[in-house]
Amino acid sequence: MEAVRINTPVRPAPAHLVPALSGSKTPVLSAAARRLGVLPMPNLAWTPEVERETAHLYEKIRSVMPPVEWPFHAPYVKAINDLKKQRNAVILAHNYQTPEIYNCVADVVGDSLQLAKLAASSQADIIVQGGVHFMAETSKLLNPDKIVLIPDLNAGCSLAASITGADVRLLCKTYPGVPVVAYVNTSAEVKAEVDICCTSSNAVKVVESLGVDTVIFLPDQYLAKYVAARTKVKIIAWHGACEVHERFTAEELNAYRANDPTIKIIAHPECPPEVIAASDFAGSTAAMIDYVKTQKPARVLLVTECSMADNVQAETGGVTEFVKPCNLCPHMKRITLPKILDSLIYLREEVVIDPALAVRARESVERMIRLG
Repeated sequence: MEAVRINTPVRPAPAHLVPALSGSKTPVLSAAARRLGVLPMPNLAWTPEVERETAHLYEKIRSVMPPVEWPFHAPYVKAINDLKKQRNAVILAHNYQTPEIYNCVADVVGDSLQLAKLAASSQADIIVQGGVHFMAETSKLLNPDKIVLIPDLNAGCSLAASITGADVRLLCKTYPGVPVVAYVNTSAEVKAEVDICCTSSNAVKVVESLGVDTVIFLPDQYLAKYVAARTKVKIIAWHGACEVHERFTAEELNAYRANDPTIKIIAHPECPPEVIAASDFAGSTAAMIDYVKTQKPARVLLVTECSMADNVQAETGGVTEFVKPCNLCPHMKRITLPKILDSLIYLREEVVIDPALAVRARESVERMIRLG
């Protein structure tokens, strides 16, 4: 496998995601807010009524959240769930969102592509993305007529930030005629320059569907190595990485196994190859969750973002004990209940993609979806 990387500085969120500010530092209302209006701030007191109305939701996360924390979250949970009905909105929550978001206010949960596809079938007018900005862009690509909001514009992604559309164009000049496959963990700008997108679960299938002997695969170098080990197609890889998954090491996994030989270790393909080799199973977030739910191991270590273990533990009712090496995604953790509430009240920050760019980016995603 050949790896390439063009050195570029760390980049901020795309310009179209940066909020406009007036001279008084008051955010300018989004087009959606000007059209639909701003709602009043709800009461956020912890009251007996809030306790009663949210008790069933706390039961879902009791195993991962101590009772002392719930009185802080519950008023936001109630207010958000009330506002969703008023706004005809849905909240999409990625597997890496915290339990109070994932289990208590989300309408659709899953990986980034699952979220966008399921949202497309919703009758909601507004989508609030509980995830990072490339996910919000993908949701907008597949739901062009809906209002898509991201609660924090700084919720970026080290992987998506590692490459730009200009980088892809330079790659295509360097390797003329070689098709380009982009992981969905990329910006709309990058998606507009590639032939087809993929997820971690269908990456091998997508690469082989092109019917060629060489493919450019971007931006994750470790997912590229994972694919290269499972296909005869030559992979030219971009040298990007997820800052959560690349921090795991085989040494730490071997130490957990030495302490308990019965433990099942499940890794995401974004991890380095030696980490995957030290694991019992490797797969996408959806495959990891399915493994736990179907195999029901007594003790399991999920080699991925911390909150996913909390959410799976809550969903499985404590059948499995989760050992947590715990690497947090700082970008995912920018999404909080107060910021989701703010999005629903003020309809910010709205995701807007240039229509011409959106057409090209949408096609690369839809080509993947058409593969089935």
